[in-house]
Amino acid sequence: MAAAAPPPPPAPTPSPPTGLPESDCTPVGHPLFTRIRLATPTDVPHIHKLINQMAVFERLTDMCVATESSLSSTLFNSLPFQSFTVFLLEVSPSPLQKLTFPNFTSIEQIVQLDYPITDPESETFRSGSDDVVVAGFVLFFPNYSSFLAKPGFYIEDLFVRECYRRKGMGKMLLSAVAGQAVKMGYGRVEWVVLDWNVNAIKFYEEMGAKILPEWRICRLTGESLEAYRDAI
Repeated sequence: MAAAAPPPPPAPTPSPPTGLPESDCTPVGHPLFTRIRLATPTDVPHIHKLINQMAVFERLTDMCVATESSLSSTLFNSLPFQSFTVFLLEVSPSPLQKLTFPNFTSIEQIVQLDYPITDPESETFRSGSDDVVVAGFVLFFPNYSSFLAKPGFYIEDLFVRECYRRKGMGKMLLSAVAGQAVKMGYGRVEWVVLDWNVNAIKFYEEMGAKILPEWRICRLTGESLEAYRDAI
């Protein structure tokens, strides 16, 4: 009597879903080329969309009344770093050209990914050439510390679109502002963070930022501000 055939090998345990694109082969790495550059007036449509996405993320859509027209009329009236300044973060699967602006040269970096990023809004945020996409921005302006007797930068907004988060891009934007502050001899960079955004708080602390829980923001806006129209 012939020997019985050996039992078939056990089926491999299925892997849990990762949310990453499916592939028939083991990924060998996917470089993503990034560039931080100064925004220009032609970038206002992208800046406006990013601000609206940030308002949704921060649960503050009721406070967001900015329009492309109002941004265009206020953002680009001074030279970079003398008033309101915007850095845009662009990404591409292809190498990006270095760009030179007044007092600033673009910053390029390569992010090595295990899988390519699927960007459902790539057409909406396309920037210039076919494969360059806006991934985030930071808006900042000068302030002054009387204690240090030095100017500094205040970051009003820092935002990275959802599909590009957790890849070091927020750190790139923050580092670009801090590096510019050092270059100009400024004394500090500061910003605020929502108290429920624990991931952001941890990230800022890891970058060396000191969180000041004893400080509170005081704000006059809307009708409360208009009440002072005849004060002077």
